[in-house]
Amino acid sequence: MSNGPPIGWGIAGFGWVARDYMLPAMIEAAHRLVAVCDPDPAARLKAEALGAAAYESFEALAADPAVEAVYVATPNYLHRTATEVFAAAGKAVLCEKPMATTVWDAGAMVEASLRAGILYGTAFDQRHHPAHRALRTAVRAGVLGRVTAVRIVYACWLGVDWSAGGSTDNWRADGVRAGGGALMDLAPHGLDLIDFLLDEPVRQLAAVTQTRVQDYAVDDGGLLIGKTASGILASLHVAYNCPDMLPRRRLEILGTRGQLTAVNTMGQDPGGDVLFTSADSGEETSFSVPEPRTSPFVGQVRAFAHALRTGNHAAFSAERDLHTMRLIEQAYASAGPHGADR
Repeated sequence: MSNGPPIGWGIAGFGWVARDYMLPAMIEAAHRLVAVCDPDPAARLKAEALGAAAYESFEALAADPAVEAVYVATPNYLHRTATEVFAAAGKAVLCEKPMATTVWDAGAMVEASLRAGILYGTAFDQRHHPAHRALRTAVRAGVLGRVTAVRIVYACWLGVDWSAGGSTDNWRADGVRAGGGALMDLAPHGLDLIDFLLDEPVRQLAAVTQTRVQDYAVDDGGLLIGKTASGILASLHVAYNCPDMLPRRRLEILGTRGQLTAVNTMGQDPGGDVLFTSADSGEETSFSVPEPRTSPFVGQVRAFAHALRTGNHAAFSAERDLHTMRLIEQAYASAGPHGADR
């Protein structure tokens, strides 16, 4: 995939995901970080130490002519404002998931992107994991026969005192800034991945949530069940209450000819193992994932650059991402009040 000249990237919100995963991906993809905006002086100092310009506001970053595209990695409640500012300035936007804290804000982001004519994408990096791309190819080739169900476990431990990259601000446990808990944070990845693997989205969705372990008001776990238009069943277990030493990342695709099981593929890294179980013999064999196994963040950066340079935006869709936000809203609405599980 030819990306053309290097992209001049800006980053809004220079936290641990941006520093530890997105920035290395930009460098590996031969692009440049030219500017950062963050209200935290310490974050701006880190950006300046890397040779990037550092700004305090979205507007200042948007005014930098060297910035072509912006990776938005702020807390969720700021996604709409950031996208509107950068779109109005003609910058392409790659925004972290979830798209926003509400469907209303997500819809405004779609409108802003269309009005400005810019490339918008939500950072669903799991579409770019080498194992998941290989699974999609296998499903398309009929390896599983008629697909009947997809099952996903995507869980972690996120205590109220959780911190990463030196930050002690656990905004993911704040319902106002995050928009929800484990379901809001983790389920969008699973729902988008199902769409990617099957070439069709989930259309019906319901959920139950819990606040069972963690001492905060948002949900720390959820079970979601749904179905695609063609009748494929989907189930997801997402959690902030699963100790990290337990098995917590598993993807299964079931069909009439067999089952593909991916363990530890979901996440920021390119690793994990995939097995194929034959429906005829029950025999398990290793499923080959093509090399090189690059980070899903690298694949995402390359795909976004290709879309920006060629004008072919098919790999990214604001309308598709808005549908995923609507599914999250449906899930929370069906779950009803949570937090009384202790």
